[in-house]
Amino acid sequence: MSIRRLPEHLVNRIAAGEVVERPASALKEIVENALDAGAGRISVRISHGGLDRIEVSDDGCGMNSGEIALALERHATSKLPDDAIENVATLGFRGEALPSIASVARLSIDSRPHGRDGWNRTVDNGVVVGEGPAALPPGTRITVEQLFGKVPARRKFLRSAKAEYAACLDVVRRLAMAHPSVAFNMEHDGRRVLGVQADEAREDRVAALTDRALADNHVIVALEREGVRLSGVASLPTYNRGVGDHQFLFVNGRPVRDRLLVGAVRGAYADMLARDRHPVVALFLDVPPLEVDVNVHPAKTEVRFRDPALIRGMIVSGLRRALDAEGFRAVQHADPAGLSAWKAEPVSPTPIGAMPIFEAADVSIPRSMPNYSLADRRPSFLTPPPQARAEPAAAPAPEGTSFPLGVARGQVARTYIVAEAEDGLVIVDQHAAHERLTLERMRRAMEGQGVAAQALLLPEVVELDEPACDRLEARIAELKDFGLELERFGPAAMLVRATPAMLGQGDVQGLVSDLADDLAAYDSALSLKERLDLVAATMACHGSVRAGRTLSVAEMNALLREMEITPRSGQCNHGRPTWVKLGHGDIEKLFGRK
Repeated sequence: MSIRRLPEHLVNRIAAGEVVERPASALKEIVENALDAGAGRISVRISHGGLDRIEVSDDGCGMNSGEIALALERHATSKLPDDAIENVATLGFRGEALPSIASVARLSIDSRPHGRDGWNRTVDNGVVVGEGPAALPPGTRITVEQLFGKVPARRKFLRSAKAEYAACLDVVRRLAMAHPSVAFNMEHDGRRVLGVQADEAREDRVAALTDRALADNHVIVALEREGVRLSGVASLPTYNRGVGDHQFLFVNGRPVRDRLLVGAVRGAYADMLARDRHPVVALFLDVPPLEVDVNVHPAKTEVRFRDPALIRGMIVSGLRRALDAEGFRAVQHADPAGLSAWKAEPVSPTPIGAMPIFEAADVSIPRSMPNYSLADRRPSFLTPPPQARAEPAAAPAPEGTSFPLGVARGQVARTYIVAEAEDGLVIVDQHAAHERLTLERMRRAMEGQGVAAQALLLPEVVELDEPACDRLEARIAELKDFGLELERFGPAAMLVRATPAMLGQGDVQGLVSDLADDLAAYDSALSLKERLDLVAATMACHGSVRAGRTLSVAEMNALLREMEITPRSGQCNHGRPTWVKLGHGDIEKLFGRK
């Protein structure tokens, strides 16, 4: 077959296949054009998930008739003042979006520059079908109808209207998150689904577009290194989700999807979250244009960094510093479901005329019964009053005003420490809290001379299957640094000669078995540091104060004081909170005082 030039309409459709994959792709390109045009307000309306209609209106600089015609030509753009594509500072720059969309849909552009008349141009699947004056406020309105309507081979591969709508909403959410100075409004089938005002603080914009509760449960990320600036918002470890769909990365204002983010965030939250839980993060990178290539993907959804190790290190360091700075803080909003479980029992008043417990006027004590008491005249259905006594305290109870987590007042179910703080009631999960404290002690020891080992009087044999023994044998040197000394003892057993001294007398069998299970699940997927963190976390769980152990008041207060000075003590190694606070206002609500 001989080589031939492709016709213009086929070239346009091929280009459209690279840029316009689905309604969300077209919407992204149009909204980015509005942002590049300096819009301060953008309104989006879509019908049937964008399959039937997409309309984007903005109050940007607008275009005259000649500029509209030029914008519909391939590789025509106003966003590259010279040939230095590596210095591009706008969201769009290829000049392919509008002509590509117009080649596979009916596209109408209405635009009006400030102080000028408006103009319209309509293109139906690559053919100009109309143009003329248009009435509209300054700015631009672009309408796309029946995307892929005349390309059934592409149309049939689109997903359902609900799925396409979800993709469109995600596009607008990400762009709105990246540009807090711009107001966004979005409607779907006439129903408003998104609305944010201009000039919001970044953390407020992120919370408004993800979850309002994030506003009270986040940390601010800020770090600058080698000309790269990282900023953003990250959730506390105890505020997490079951899926990682709320992790956003922006490079120079451009929303991108990058595996670098997933790995870096996982590394930053290691040992603070269970493997199946995910934080909410929105990170914004400002990178010199020469240090990032934004031209590696036709739809501009991916970028390539000149120094990816620097970026990953900044994300991990920035998140760690922000989380460490919060110390023992955890999610502290009272759970509505938990509060609703508190029920006030109705108290029925004694009916008028009912017999009181004691009827003094009717009491006659026979002389033959000198020890007879009034209590003996109580009806049998009444229970006796509680008997109690008060004793003077050996020492005055300390005040909780000077301690953020208050002072211990008691223990509930031998599991929860109840403390009184200046602003409410603090409840601490003693096992979860001590687990975190033990982990942090092990980390500090590893940074120093290593974890001290305590030799067992009699070595203990732990029987496991052969693959589990193989995994442990391969990590014997690493485990020794943590104070756990193992030897292979036949094909299906390990000999334990020493355990970490700080763990005390624990369940050696359970510890070694759990380590083998964790290495089986995660070993190959983790870096050396992540493996070490995994081992430390597993050991810390076994070495912590267990639920069911009675603690003295001194032990409880010592635990509280150590939590206050230990980083990340607000959550256990699995991302659950170690303490919660019931504020005075919440307590008053329980008793109907508010």
